[in-house]
Amino acid sequence: MATNLFEDFNPISSKQWKQKIQFELDGADYNQTVIWNSPEDIQVKPFYHSDEFTKSASVQTQASEFKICQNIFVHDIDKSVKRAINTIERGAESLRFTIQNENINVQNLLENLPLEGRIVYFHLSFLSIDFVKKLDSISAQKKATFYINLDPIGYLAREGNWFTTSDKNNFETIDKISKEVNLSILSIDSGLYQNAGANITQQIAYSLAHANEYLNRFADFSKPMVFQISVGTNYFFEIAKLRALRMLFKLIAAEYNPDIDCHFLVTPTKRNKTIYDYNVNMLRTTTECMSAILGGADAVANLPYDSLYHKDNEFGDRIARNQLLVLKHESYFDKVDNPADGSYYIESLTMQLAEKSLILFKDIEANGGFLKLLNDGTIKKKIQESANKEQELFDSKKEILLGTNKYPNKEDRMKHDLELFPFVKIKPRKTLITPIIEKRLAEKLEQERLEQE
Repeated sequence: MATNLFEDFNPISSKQWKQKIQFELDGADYNQTVIWNSPEDIQVKPFYHSDEFTKSASVQTQASEFKICQNIFVHDIDKSVKRAINTIERGAESLRFTIQNENINVQNLLENLPLEGRIVYFHLSFLSIDFVKKLDSISAQKKATFYINLDPIGYLAREGNWFTTSDKNNFETIDKISKEVNLSILSIDSGLYQNAGANITQQIAYSLAHANEYLNRFADFSKPMVFQISVGTNYFFEIAKLRALRMLFKLIAAEYNPDIDCHFLVTPTKRNKTIYDYNVNMLRTTTECMSAILGGADAVANLPYDSLYHKDNEFGDRIARNQLLVLKHESYFDKVDNPADGSYYIESLTMQLAEKSLILFKDIEANGGFLKLLNDGTIKKKIQESANKEQELFDSKKEILLGTNKYPNKEDRMKHDLELFPFVKIKPRKTLITPIIEKRLAEKLEQERLEQE
């Protein structure tokens, strides 16, 4: 019989704990000293107690099933094949191919890869019925699970234009593709909103409203919808973000088709990454990957510490992959499903984020839907307002990036180590709308330092 080790102790209520804290504060105001307000207008308390716990989030996550994903940009097929085989041998469990050219011979790319039982994602920069049909055929031959991440609305938000297609519009092409293949073909580029500076409530609500545009048009779809999500370093909030998003998606999707599920492919954000003191990026991505797993990611594709300024390289890839291997096989992050269940703090955050996001989602729908607000610039404007607030916190050193705006190494030199341009790129072109621009917090400060080298 199990012994209750705490039966000799009297239970302590939340009121008693608060009184004790107030006594220890020695006259300081409780609300101003130990309660802080998040950018989402959530008051974070110093402790959470069972007697204040009212409702838990009805969300199921499977941390035991999460996959380690490797990103591969396809330009040279032979090099991409070699890299894919190498990463699988070294522990990658799934692959995400980014393909920008529909003339790529996808048969040659995939024919020699060990894909049976493996999940493979395809991020395509074009719409092509024939290309997706080839992937559908290969998927059946290889007995693999393919997710084709097509997202015309996300492409419009990011590039300012729709995909080029011979059909009346992109939705018509998507509809034709869906009738030709037996694959999941719809994706939501949630990471764009995070990397552009949206707060967590906006990220959830915009992702849901974005998905709802597809659900409205393709309600008969039954394949999972892939959310490509970015997570930041606000550890517990990011766990709660993924849980709230999954819970709300199922709530909304059930109104169309109860069989539609969501699939989370999660990557650390670029917004807080830096080129100076770049090794700190490894610390940031480690906690971000932890949040992703605990929050219920189906797959995690880590961001190499040097991805801002170096081209893809074996060392950066290996370090990024090893971070996930350590979390999975040495820290045992895959041993427990629903790992956040029972945490009063995370449950409280999940419910508050869900409630606030649902209110914003309903407001978007009441004002004509996501696509209308994207076209008239409202979505970009709201994201920019949040980004400006965060930028002010960074510039005033209230939001810290270690090694950049706090304890910078003045001897650090990066000018001659930049293989890639790590700042916002200006591409003059005609667009239907003003694109949503991803921008890192440290860009202005880094540019000033580079000029002084």
